[in-house]
Amino acid sequence: MAQTNERTPEAVERLGPRPRAVTQDDVTEPPFENEFRNSKEPGIYVDVVPGEPLFASVHNADVVVRTRVRVPLRFGDGFSAVAEAVTFRGLADDGEHMALVFGEPGAGASPLVRLHSECLTGDVFGSARCDCGPQLREAVERLSAAEGVLLYLRQEGRGIGLYNKLDAYALQDDGLDTYAANAALGLPEDGRDYTVAAQMLGALGIGSVDLLSNNPDKERQLSALGVTVRRRVRTGVFATDHNMRYLRAKVDRTGHTIALTELAS
Repeated sequence: MAQTNERTPEAVERLGPRPRAVTQDDVTEPPFENEFRNSKEPGIYVDVVPGEPLFASVHNADVVVRTRVRVPLRFGDGFSAVAEAVTFRGLADDGEHMALVFGEPGAGASPLVRLHSECLTGDVFGSARCDCGPQLREAVERLSAAEGVLLYLRQEGRGIGLYNKLDAYALQDDGLDTYAANAALGLPEDGRDYTVAAQMLGALGIGSVDLLSNNPDKERQLSALGVTVRRRVRTGVFATDHNMRYLRAKVDRTGHTIALTELAS
């Protein structure tokens, strides 16, 4: 069995209908150029047998829970909750992603789950340029009440990193929207891959979720990775004078289900 890493028109043309759908159309990891090439590490890679590229999906069997610890949580407004912080071994990108598990979510068929991408400026420092901090605060309260799971993913700046995000902010101050600013820097408008989220859910024994998110891409990727998304639950709208252009761009450019009727034009 050989393995190819070259994304050529000829190789793509040899894909059968199902491999083409999964590797080209379902928002999974690009099949011919990715960080897992030439390796058997968990992730999505491509083997070649008699002339036809095949695909491999997430290998959840290789991902295990490494630590569980009780963590009391307290927010600046006085709200408190108790969660179990869970870490993992064997994740596809070797990142230090964490789950916060509230109560006993395994008891329900489809627990409420939030995929929250790390945002240092919003989550920690209360930046009003985005809605990340208020979304995190809201998610913890809703997940605590519903006995759900928050996956805290190390995907700062939609996957471009902290410094690049701040560079993009400077371009936004010159008039570009959040997506155009990333593109102007030669970076993906949204570089997040939710393979590790699917792996974390698998390690927790969760195969079906109610997804707390306004982002249709999260639903698409999880579904393509084998997680059943029973329904998508909207978050609240957290508008400030500083983030309305950002919220509007998320609706107009990537189809987020944010109710903009209360926002100024």
